[in-house]
Amino acid sequence: MLKPPYTHYDQLFVYNFDRIDLGLIDDPDLIGTWIEDDTAILFFHEEKQKLVESICQRSGAKILYEANLNYQDWEAGLDITTFSVPPLIVAPLWEVDQLTDTTKDIPIYLDPSVIFGSGFHPTTRLCLQVITDMLSSGPEEIQTMVDLGTGTGLLSLGAAKLGVKQIRAYDNNPFACSVADKNVDLNSCGKQIQVMETDLRGALPDTNVDLVVANLYRGLLLDFFQNPDFWNARYYIISGFIPSMEEELLAALPMNQLKLLERRKSDTWRLWLLANSPA
Repeated sequence: MLKPPYTHYDQLFVYNFDRIDLGLIDDPDLIGTWIEDDTAILFFHEEKQKLVESICQRSGAKILYEANLNYQDWEAGLDITTFSVPPLIVAPLWEVDQLTDTTKDIPIYLDPSVIFGSGFHPTTRLCLQVITDMLSSGPEEIQTMVDLGTGTGLLSLGAAKLGVKQIRAYDNNPFACSVADKNVDLNSCGKQIQVMETDLRGALPDTNVDLVVANLYRGLLLDFFQNPDFWNARYYIISGFIPSMEEELLAALPMNQLKLLERRKSDTWRLWLLANSPA
């Protein structure tokens, strides 16, 4: 995450360790620690070879790989900049000063860090667009929401800014949860959004809400689809898959209680909006 003296991301120095028990790492250039299975990936603004050697010596860890790359390369070559999904306008922290008070758009201030969900991936943008469409046409229908795989928290923030009163945002990545919490605070949405660290592969959150947003990978979607406890919400936004996966995913849906309201696409990615009518 961004903290003084840093105001933006430029070069990323990445170190992947073969374990997660590295001890306390208090360094002003640390962006954050990404836990992936039994490994830890540390992101820094500056080169940290001596610090890395010290971590290895005291913890017994080994380096699996290290990299130095530009932030734009980390974001798949994209320049993370302000964009609009009316009535929302999403601004990374380094461009917040460029927003004017005369705009009628509703601002979201975002520290994208190195977490999925900056809004530039097609599935994130698709989900945000559907959320804005739903809440613009009938906001009274959507008062509660669950966001599965929240990442930066952007989709929850968009829903909160448009009036959803209670949102539970889940992610299994502690770094993502920290970034999402920061973004919730930046946007003064703490009364509406609760960020929760949960391994979605092993624990299904309560889905008795108006809207579930699941922008996830195919395997986890299949697991959810086959779990009757997943189908308790009124509406579902499902994304994170490509056309070649649709047949298998469709076959796993309990279509006796669901109605496919809309199907959208962006690049090679797809999204479904489903309505639930349980017996």
